[in-house]
Amino acid sequence: MKTEIHPNYNPVCFVDVSSGKKFLTRSTLKGKQKETIDGVEYNVLVCDVTMDSHPAYTGEKRFVDTAGRVEKFENKFRRRRR
Repeated sequence: MKTEIHPNYNPVCFVDVSSGKKFLTRSTLKGKQKETIDGVEYNVLVCDVTMDSHPAYTGEKRFVDTAGRVEKFENKFRRRRR
């Protein structure tokens, strides 16, 4: 492997804006803030959506289907009698 062509791999702390939960991992990303957790200095990156707040992971549904999809399809494509 060639030296000096790969980015540095640093410890990173991702923080969810809505829940405030922290996820510790390693990444090539760098944050402007740094925080020491358990004696290790982490770059802090703030995220709008993480697995703690994303609807796919939390099970929340964001849309309301008032008429029903099947009924909409049938009304749109039903054959009209002449």
